[in-house]
Amino acid sequence: MTVDDYLDAAPEPQRSTLRQLRAMLATILPDAEEAISYGVPAFRLGSKAIAGYAHAKRHCSYFPHSGSVIDQVEPELLEGYDWGKGTLRFPVDRVPSEALVRRLVEIRFEMLAMDCRPDRTPAGQGRSAR
Repeated sequence: MTVDDYLDAAPEPQRSTLRQLRAMLATILPDAEEAISYGVPAFRLGSKAIAGYAHAKRHCSYFPHSGSVIDQVEPELLEGYDWGKGTLRFPVDRVPSEALVRRLVEIRFEMLAMDCRPDRTPAGQGRSAR
């Protein structure tokens, strides 16, 4: 299954919402590769998943691929969202704010000891191994 297959199979309005989130993540992570990870779409840099997303009947989810990311987000950015250790749940018809998504990505980069500027290639990426 590809990311496009996953999204094509999603019902509306989840499909449109997740396509908007996908576009936002592609802008924030221009050097990331899209893949299916744990059965859902994800953005990866190298072998590390940075962000994933999925649909359910009554909500959509964002997965930071770590149970420690969401706890580090400022409370004001999480207002109005349902969240747990490794999942941010959001309405089927509303994409999370770009500020929140950028912060989630930034924290994930910090956890992976990468360059924490999501619009840049992480340190070490693109260099040849010797």
